[in-house]
Amino acid sequence: MKIESWLFGAGVFFFVPVAIAYGFLTEWKEWVGVLGILLVGGLAGMIGAYLGFTGRRIGMRPEDRPDAEIHEGAGEQGHFSPWSWWPLVLGLSCAGGFLGLAIGFWVTYVAGGLAIVALIGWVFEYSRGDHAH
Repeated sequence: MKIESWLFGAGVFFFVPVAIAYGFLTEWKEWVGVLGILLVGGLAGMIGAYLGFTGRRIGMRPEDRPDAEIHEGAGEQGHFSPWSWWPLVLGLSCAGGFLGLAIGFWVTYVAGGLAIVALIGWVFEYSRGDHAH
């Protein structure tokens, strides 16, 4: 993960000067752009730091070594639920929240309640039912 951490870490050194240049070009009258670009730089720095710490903790992956073989990266990559409907419900509730901001704020309350139910359902999916462990 060394290359990924350097790539995202370099984003800080790119976005911060861009934000300052943007501020000078707009004569510091448009603060949303400056703040947005600074936040993107901060986010790139946080992702780079996370990848750097994780890379030191888990060691070199096959993708990081030039002498690695394809079969070294084979195996289980994580745990995914292909039969889960909760991500769809959560996505629809987020879409309903944005729809509520556009047409009526009361829809946002309904979508927020549905989002809470969907998030709890997704988190506790393997704690009950057929797939409990």
